[in-house]
Amino acid sequence: MLSFLLRRMAAVLPVLLVVSLVVFLILRLAPGDPAAAIAGNNATNEDIAKIRTQLGLDSSIPVQYGIWMGRVLQGDLGYSFYLSKPVTELIAQRIEPTLALALGTVVLAVLVAVPLGTLAAWRLGGWLDRLLSGFSVAGFSIPVFVIGYLLIYLFAIRLEWLPVQGYKSLMGPTGAGLWEWMRQLILPWMTLAIVYVALIARVTRASVSEALTEDYIRTARAKGLTETAVLLRHALANAAVPIVTVIGIGVALLIGGVVVTETVYAIPGLGSLTVDAVLNRDFPVIQGLVLLFSVSYVMVNLMVDLSYLFLDPRIRY
Repeated sequence: MLSFLLRRMAAVLPVLLVVSLVVFLILRLAPGDPAAAIAGNNATNEDIAKIRTQLGLDSSIPVQYGIWMGRVLQGDLGYSFYLSKPVTELIAQRIEPTLALALGTVVLAVLVAVPLGTLAAWRLGGWLDRLLSGFSVAGFSIPVFVIGYLLIYLFAIRLEWLPVQGYKSLMGPTGAGLWEWMRQLILPWMTLAIVYVALIARVTRASVSEALTEDYIRTARAKGLTETAVLLRHALANAAVPIVTVIGIGVALLIGGVVVTETVYAIPGLGSLTVDAVLNRDFPVIQGLVLLFSVSYVMVNLMVDLSYLFLDPRIRY
């Protein structure tokens, strides 16, 4: 078990290093000059050169990367080119809405998808199984922003049940109450959860249906166990590894969906900060956000790998 844990943890740092290098190079080699954008249309070449020097963009790419990585190792992600604020401060100001959106989506998706996929596998070929197949195709085919606008039109504009856009913090003296806070996140949660449910439910259905054909299921039924016990304690428990795996893999979809969803619902989170940084070619902010998203994704997958130790005892040895 210890060797498994050490191998997984040792693989994290090289992945993050490669991600940081690739992102840094893509930004530096992409067309466009942040200094020219900051200087404006009427700026002279001397003005642009001065701004490039102030931003440290006149050094070679290896030197720029070395300086940036040295600061990152000290917990300093640099300063925004446009807002003149530390990137860590900008992230801290925007992280609450994104965490609320992402965590709420995961909880909602898992609570809906796992039971749905399990029941579909239990009645393989039935109406629920066919309904799930159609829902999975639709969930993967329709873009997130289209789902968002459809939900806004139905629940916010036509029925007027939920707010259209915006976000109020749950914390602080001016924070919204619990219900008001949840009410403004229901539509964003539903928008993201539809894609996530389609993914998890489909894998759950396939894994549980395969487990139900195993010999130990027939043995459990022969021992007189109820169908519920067979389904939950034996079939679902033994199908947990691929289900947990796809939950971790789905975090990549979730990160991309957060960017789009926050834009659709005007939520001031990390997704909207990413869009603004890309439009303004704000290198430090983009690099800091991509690094944060990469660390989050790697850590989630590390936790998924560690969960295998408890879900499948054979991995411990």
